[in-house]
Amino acid sequence: MNGEPAEQWQYDGHGWLREISHLSEGHRVAVHYGYDDKGRLTGERQTVENPETGELLWQHETKHAYNEQGLANRVTPDSLPPVEWLTYGSGYLAGMKLGGTPLVEYTRDRLHRETVRSFGNNAYELTSTYTPAGQLQSQHLNSLVYDRDYGWNDNGDLVRISGPRQTREYGYSATGRLESVRTLAPDLDIRIPYATDPAGNRLPDPELHPDSTLTVWPDNRITEDAHYLYRYDEYGRLTEKTDRIPAGVIRTDDERTHHYHYDSQHRLVFYTRIQHEEPLVESRYLYDPLGRRMAKRVWRRERDLTGWMSLSRKPEETWYGWDGDRLTTVQTDTTRIQTVYQPGSFTPLIRIETENGEREKMQRRSLAEKLQQEGSEDGHGVVFPAELVGLLDRLEGEIRANCVSSESRQWLAQCGLTVERLAAQIEPVYLPERKIHLYHCDHRGLPLALISEDGNTAWRGEYDEWGNQLNEENPYYLHQPYRLPGQQHDEESGLYYNRNRYYDPLQGRYITQDPIGLEGGWNLYQYPLNPVQHVDPLGLSTMIIGNGPVPDNPFGHAAAANRYGLMSSGTGDEMGASVSDYFKKMQPRRDTWIWIIDTTDEEEQCMMNKAIDLNKKLKTINLGPLPVLNNCFSRTNMIFEACGFNNPSMNTNAPISLQVLGELYGYQRYIMPKGPFTGFPFEFQEVK
Repeated sequence: MNGEPAEQWQYDGHGWLREISHLSEGHRVAVHYGYDDKGRLTGERQTVENPETGELLWQHETKHAYNEQGLANRVTPDSLPPVEWLTYGSGYLAGMKLGGTPLVEYTRDRLHRETVRSFGNNAYELTSTYTPAGQLQSQHLNSLVYDRDYGWNDNGDLVRISGPRQTREYGYSATGRLESVRTLAPDLDIRIPYATDPAGNRLPDPELHPDSTLTVWPDNRITEDAHYLYRYDEYGRLTEKTDRIPAGVIRTDDERTHHYHYDSQHRLVFYTRIQHEEPLVESRYLYDPLGRRMAKRVWRRERDLTGWMSLSRKPEETWYGWDGDRLTTVQTDTTRIQTVYQPGSFTPLIRIETENGEREKMQRRSLAEKLQQEGSEDGHGVVFPAELVGLLDRLEGEIRANCVSSESRQWLAQCGLTVERLAAQIEPVYLPERKIHLYHCDHRGLPLALISEDGNTAWRGEYDEWGNQLNEENPYYLHQPYRLPGQQHDEESGLYYNRNRYYDPLQGRYITQDPIGLEGGWNLYQYPLNPVQHVDPLGLSTMIIGNGPVPDNPFGHAAAANRYGLMSSGTGDEMGASVSDYFKKMQPRRDTWIWIIDTTDEEEQCMMNKAIDLNKKLKTINLGPLPVLNNCFSRTNMIFEACGFNNPSMNTNAPISLQVLGELYGYQRYIMPKGPFTGFPFEFQEVK
């Protein structure tokens, strides 16, 4: 593109990916990786450059460290002190430190479940209890306003959440879809129904719209609702949303129209809202090669010096930094907000805000930089050899730690210098003022409040089950964009950015189709239809597959699949093969059971890597005529076991092992009768 390669990959001598870059909205966006000698990721740095000038517009780096057991127990966010995770046993979380200062402590029961979480010298103390079946029963704080009690039915569905101000009761369909929400308070009793077609698309509820005859949305494309009219392009992407004019209302051409534009990878890159043929707001979005949003620029309509209303000349810029699939940094023109998540999850734990003015005071020269800049009489500076720079950097670290080695002292003496003389040249470290808050979240990971270190509530929000904000108390004007796990609210469009695509909370679905296609379900727009219990932090999902017996195989077959493809051994399929092709081959002869489970991207990558490794190793092992430990059931269980999904029945050769795994971790189960495969049944659309 204009002489610039559209996309580049760079590898080192080990074959490890070192850098990947591409062009996004005219900018060169790159991701750089670092590894230790064991191939473990030690750092990730994202950069955005102007390819014409080479100017570095943005960079963000996260560093990782591991303990002797190989657990990732230390992460250093960009421009922050290290975050250290305190663990016991085989990795159970006991606490968290920031720069050596304890922030969060955990108490656990004999089953290693969290029972108490403390923050701010016990100013915040959350106590959790569980039912005999292991379900969350209550969460009580030393501040009663956030107390919650949970009620479950015999099917394992969450049917009630009770708090000091109100109670919400949930009704479900036979397939587990959320059908109604009833809110009870001293002066309130409201029931909100949710009607859907067989594919899970919202329909006008018969109770509220008895005259509606709509029973299904063709192609799963909702073209209208009570508030808007919708249009899609040939790829099924939402391109236009217009205010609906109610019947009987005189049209004044003042309706607002939202326009959405995408790149070749179906990523939203331009949004505008128009009224009276004039733009009210425009925004553009930049992405890295992995599809993560790196920046957004927003222009808003304002009045200029002549009194004329037009879009602002200078946009509001927001830059984003990532640690894997988790958004950890949001930086604006005035402040930087960084988030520390609970390990292995998308639930935010700690919020750290640093004003840009404070960050600028942190800028300092290293000892080597200062000596080079001030080392000549003409003021032009000098350039030290790399070896000398390394020696000075090591010496500076020793002086700051007050532990100068005898080797360094000897080297200084040879140069006619002393420790004291060089120590006087070291620029002091400025400790910026930071605002630290704890995220108090619901059982799904949606933030309900921000708690200061003295235990006071600095922000609180109230939401419906689909993540729509109903109420907000924000006396300190804190920016809190996080919604359901993995989602970030965009004020300009009302959408929630959800890593791989954008979520519309008003419709409870995505505006573009699932990037993994039918492997994520028949309805490519769908979010989990029971958002009270299930969330989709990446806009993706995973399945466990159990194929029934046939005459030549009385045990049946076990497999798994996620967005990286099929994981099946003994069927002639490559790891990562098409899931649809697999079903076309297997379904004509077999009944199939499917369990849907929630997994993170790290877990999905772990599963595929384990499947590939296991397939290579077990092909070379001769276990005799009764390969109890070398069959499709044991291999599938090993894949999940290696990635944290423990199964007490994993060593059995029977199909029951797969059922136990599915019932332990799955939130939906489907049966597909044998026959020609023409697509997944409607029930399978519960996935997203």
